[in-house]
Amino acid sequence: MRLNFIGGVAVVLLVAALIVGYSSLFSVYQTQQALVVRLGQPVRVVSEPGLNFKVPFIDTVIVIDKRILDLEAPAQEVIASDQKRLVVDAFARYRIKDPLRFYQTLGSIQGANSQLTILLNSALRRVLGEATFTNVVRDQRNELMERILSLVDREAAGYGIGVVDVKIRRADLPEQNSQAVYQRMQTERQREAAEFRAQGTQRAQEIRSRADREVTVLVAEATSKSEQIRGEGDATRNQIFADAFNQDPDFFAFYRSMQAYEASLKAGDTRLLLKPDTNFFRYFNDPSGKPTAPAAPAAAPPSAAPTASVAPAAR
Repeated sequence: MRLNFIGGVAVVLLVAALIVGYSSLFSVYQTQQALVVRLGQPVRVVSEPGLNFKVPFIDTVIVIDKRILDLEAPAQEVIASDQKRLVVDAFARYRIKDPLRFYQTLGSIQGANSQLTILLNSALRRVLGEATFTNVVRDQRNELMERILSLVDREAAGYGIGVVDVKIRRADLPEQNSQAVYQRMQTERQREAAEFRAQGTQRAQEIRSRADREVTVLVAEATSKSEQIRGEGDATRNQIFADAFNQDPDFFAFYRSMQAYEASLKAGDTRLLLKPDTNFFRYFNDPSGKPTAPAAPAAAPPSAAPTASVAPAAR
């Protein structure tokens, strides 16, 4: 009976020792850093990974992320130095450098994000409010982001946070201003397009008028030249005909008659109502082409002497 009691006590003591030993150990990973708090008071900071000891049931271990954390700030409206409104969308990346100060001032990642958002918005308004719209959008964007980074990092150092980077994702006009700018740009482009079309139409009309004038002049000159050439050709042809007629009138008359026969007596398209002894067919009647003498008119038959009739006298 006594042995059983002693064995039970030993088991209880062993379990208690195991519990105490387990409670006195904690591990820290490479992506973490730990803050040991004893009865609400920070005792030490563990930044190296590995197995560590603490006072069981008294010390509390608060694990804090050691990696670079992201901060997504909501878009806000900023007024530039030239009184132009901008919608700025920025983000930041930070790291917890002093876990003790971080725990004493902010206490959690949510609190850090909330406080850094306030600091980032304030820095954006302060820095961008001193720059013009053109500098923010195009000319000095990198320099402005460096200034914002330096300002936020200096103010976040009091919370044990080191700001690694600040970037402006988008800096643009508000939606209403953008629509007005787009409409103004569209109107300006439409005006330029209408002006270009009017200039093109005028230029096309000038080219078309000049082309029509040149065509008219060319056609007139070509017609005049063709008429002149045709006249010269007709004169040459008449001269050739005259010379041929003077050299051999009979042959020329025969040749012209043959041409007339060929032109008039076409197959399937010739109907002539002429007398056989007409002058047109003189070469059919006589190979020499002498005109056929007209036939003498037939003598008229003698007419009977009229007989007189005497009407009977009335009784």
